[in-house]
Amino acid sequence: MATRHRSYLLAGIIFTLLGAVLFSGKAVLAKVIYREVNIPVVNLLSLRMLFSLPFYLVIFFLGWKGFKQRTASDTALQKPSKILLQAIIVGAIGYYLSSYLDFTGLKYITAGLERIILFAYPAFTLLLSVALFRTRIYGFQILALILSYVGIAIAFVGDINAGHSGNIWLGSVLIFGCAFTYGLYVLLSGRLIQKMGASFFTSVAMLSATVGVLLHFVLSGSAISSLFQWSFHIYFLAFIMAVFTTVVPSYLISAGLKRIGSNNVAIISSIGPMATILQAYWFLGESFGWLQFIGTVLVVAGVLIIGMKVKKETAIVEAAKNK
Repeated sequence: MATRHRSYLLAGIIFTLLGAVLFSGKAVLAKVIYREVNIPVVNLLSLRMLFSLPFYLVIFFLGWKGFKQRTASDTALQKPSKILLQAIIVGAIGYYLSSYLDFTGLKYITAGLERIILFAYPAFTLLLSVALFRTRIYGFQILALILSYVGIAIAFVGDINAGHSGNIWLGSVLIFGCAFTYGLYVLLSGRLIQKMGASFFTSVAMLSATVGVLLHFVLSGSAISSLFQWSFHIYFLAFIMAVFTTVVPSYLISAGLKRIGSNNVAIISSIGPMATILQAYWFLGESFGWLQFIGTVLVVAGVLIIGMKVKKETAIVEAAKNK
């Protein structure tokens, strides 16, 4: 029994590691596409979501029956329609608005700096939790915030010195907006995942984002034909982005959450910034100096402090309950 439990946890760790690394490749693929063609952000997002759509639809319909049964058997839950509406709104924030800011910001800054800034989202989640739910803030959390933002500042200076971007300020502000909206998504999605299940919630959230992206595309006045003017290579990269840096990692992370919990997932996912930086160095030829390295270490350290402290306090609470 113990061996089976260890295997179950090990699978969760492997799923999370693989998911974090795959997610980190999205920024690199976007930069490759931007270098090859002058494609509008909403067009690239539309291609990504259209290629992802069939997968999320299948998982949605497979999970619909289980969701109905769950809400019918648990009288403590809200009405299914109300839960779905909340998931739709949260999904639009996390995967439509946040993704749009992310892809736009990537036009102006390096993939490595994008990932460093974006990985500060746990700090926004913490601050939003304090603002919206009156959560108490502790000294270790303040230390983690300071480390994270000092790290971002150092990496930011490193990119300026390297001359990577002519509009690094605009790009950084946009990615900060992405981190803020994704932090809000993480804060609000936690409660919904408990009600809906990780995989079903992910499907609803991504379908909501798909509708948001396509509506944006239509309202922007873009012609449908503009989605069919690129070379096969661009569609191939967009397909890889959709399947291997969006669909697959989203469900891998969900599987990891189910097996090892959100705190452990947050800790293991700290590999994300480093994975992006290494991929950007290898595939894009982006330089990686000491300032970027120091900034990355500080940001990851800040997140690890929060994750490890929360994990320790959770373990103490659980031990007290079992006495």
